[in-house]
Amino acid sequence: MNSAQLLPAIRDLYSRHPEYWHHEPWELAHVLFSLGYVEDLADEAQIAAAAEVARSDWPQWRAA
Repeated sequence: MNSAQLLPAIRDLYSRHPEYWHHEPWELAHVLFSLGYVEDLADEAQIAAAAEVARSDWPQWRAA
């Protein structure tokens, strides 16, 4: 799974569980796996890249 595939999962995670907004990539890897967003543990670098994009464009996709 690459960062482009992780981006929708992270956006959904942040919109449903905003408390994960400030978690580190290694923490998000476990959360994404545990909540069923991914089938295997994703690479921390890919998660970091997707999380950075999701955080930078937050006002455009958050729930109204």
